[in-house]
Amino acid sequence: MRRIFYCLVCVALLGACVSRKEIIYLQSSGVQAQSVYGDFAPKIQQEDILTITVSSADVKATLPFNQQNPYQTNAASTRELTFKPTYVVDGQGEIDFPVLGKVKLIGLTRMEATEHLRSLLRSYIVDAGVSLTFANFKVTVLGEVRSPGTYTLPHERVTVLEALGMAGDMTIRGKRNNIMLVREKDGKRETHRLNLLTDSLLSSPYYYLAQNDVIYVEPNKTQVRSASLGQDTNVLISVTSLFITIVSFIVANSK
Repeated sequence: MRRIFYCLVCVALLGACVSRKEIIYLQSSGVQAQSVYGDFAPKIQQEDILTITVSSADVKATLPFNQQNPYQTNAASTRELTFKPTYVVDGQGEIDFPVLGKVKLIGLTRMEATEHLRSLLRSYIVDAGVSLTFANFKVTVLGEVRSPGTYTLPHERVTVLEALGMAGDMTIRGKRNNIMLVREKDGKRETHRLNLLTDSLLSSPYYYLAQNDVIYVEPNKTQVRSASLGQDTNVLISVTSLFITIVSFIVANSK
């Protein structure tokens, strides 16, 4: 009877085993893998919040184009308070910029939007400099990772691997060859599947993330089976162990 119990334990352990090929990232596919960030840079969308500042050698010339801190009273307060002017992209894909008025930025990358604003400012400022960044660039990582959650990023150049790293990486129970990416595009949500086991991921148009992307790591078959059995498995093992103990006790006393 003890042999039967040991066999059950061994079978359970073997069922939980994961092969090396199921956990190693970016295994060679034999094909040159390459991803160019410029080809897949995030585009500005509705409801994006942009931080925009204008600079020039002539500081006075830039003042009408930079929002002022509403709490600013003197030069000292300017040094004490860090103020970053922000602009919300409205339903028409525009921002309301000082002097320039409505400026359409939707569908442009950060660099394209920066150059567009710079070209509009040339009529007012010589050699104007424009700094434009996303103020609300965030991604959400869910499922079989160590620290699921929503992460706000200081920049928009982030890969799916970096996002998983921020979430503490996938657990051993995560399904690495079928990661689901949810992305909003033109007001509609679409899903894409990513395989992290092959280096062809590096050439995927979804290797670099866009704002508000959601990454979901599915549990593997072992974890699904374990969850579906739940406490029943523990009960079964406990009952089997108790049965073997009773039988062994009876056999020992009958001798």
